Amino acid sequence: MRAKTALTVLQGAAAGVVAARLARGRDRPPRLAAGVSGPPREPVSVVVPARDEEARIEGCIRPLLADPRVAEVIVVDDESRDGTARLAADLGAAVVRGAPLPDGWVGKQWALQQGVTAAAGPIVIVLDADTRPEPGLCAELAALLDAYDLVSAGPRFVCDGTAEQALHASFLAGLVHRFGPIGPAAAPARLLVNGQCMAFRREPMLRARGFARVRGHLTDDVALGRLLARDGWKVAFRDAGALLRVDMHDSAAGVWREWGRSIALRDVTAPGALAADLAVVWLTLALPVLRLGAGRPTLLDLGLLAQRLLLVKALRGSYARPGAGLALSPLLDPLTAVRLTWSALRPARTWRGRVYDRRAVSPRPVGRGPVVRGPGGHGHGDAGHDDVGLAGIRRPAVPRGAVPRRAGMRGDVTPGAGTRGVPPRPPDRNAAR
Repeated sequence: MRAKTALTVLQGAAAGVVAARLARGRDRPPRLAAGVSGPPREPVSVVVPARDEEARIEGCIRPLLADPRVAEVIVVDDESRDGTARLAADLGAAVVRGAPLPDGWVGKQWALQQGVTAAAGPIVIVLDADTRPEPGLCAELAALLDAYDLVSAGPRFVCDGTAEQALHASFLAGLVHRFGPIGPAAAPARLLVNGQCMAFRREPMLRARGFARVRGHLTDDVALGRLLARDGWKVAFRDAGALLRVDMHDSAAGVWREWGRSIALRDVTAPGALAADLAVVWLTLALPVLRLGAGRPTLLDLGLLAQRLLLVKALRGSYARPGAGLALSPLLDPLTAVRLTWSALRPARTWRGRVYDRRAVSPRPVGRGPVVRGPGGHGHGDAGHDDVGLAGIRRPAVPRGAVPRRAGMRGDVTPGAGTRGVPPRPPDRNAAR
């Protein structure tokens, strides 16, 4: 009896926390829309990190090359084992042939460091290869940099089947219960950033050594956002569903394997906060469904289920083709709780053919890199230097047929120009105008 009472008290407390987080949705800024801000006042470079993306990258870079608001498109080929670089060059993008991964770096951060260093525009937008940008996205992101230092955008998701959409929507509901909706400001320790789409000014990012300082995190986007927010940067996360689609996975199994590997955010979340996240998901998402299935729901369970159905309606705008999968997603909430727990206790350490040691998925101070293991399974750690591997990065040659750079593009900036041991100052937005 005491155990049941204690569980009810804990569930009530978790329900209150979730209700407060969801209530912040009333303060959400409007969704980004094309044509609101006009053309960017400064050239925009778009950087696309890519490793083995031949099958998906065309849908990303073709609309960017056709966008008159984009001055250059740079694809960083991160040692792909397929035809990614050849396809990107044939389409007209400038291609950076990625250097070998240095000690202590995770692959995506290394690719982004090379791409941002190679960029010519003062404004940089980074997009993943599986994104599908619409006309107007880059202009609206650039306009937000008048008020913010780092801008991230949430897309509409493309799901190809009912099962894939159901599991994806359940995972997404778990994130909303843990962090609240896109838009409202959050404390640095609970801030979310979507690394599929980010915008910032090039020189301040290089001075801050942003990618170098989070080089060892597999949850690189959230690590970067939280690090820079602590440095004093103004960080925004906006809904860009009308201007950006993402086709991340090809099946429910892909959602479980690929998104599930990092959904706990283990390397950027303190153990106590992670335990609280697990409790919230189990008590407010999984437990009501399990009790309903057993025919013994409490009044609080029914209230939480009603709240979950309202969230289903709110999440319709997050999907390019909302369907039966979205409606069925609450039934999979217990599986979401299981996957979150698995990700927290046994996080995956492999990505795109590379294996990292446990430090890449363990909570730790920013700046300590992982060990990258070679084909034989033997590893080597980094020596603790933030700028390892940065020397010698050069701008790519623009391939035949590429869109030429426009007048006003800046010259080279020395990579890693921040001062060691001194926290970088946040960028001066007024000076950049």
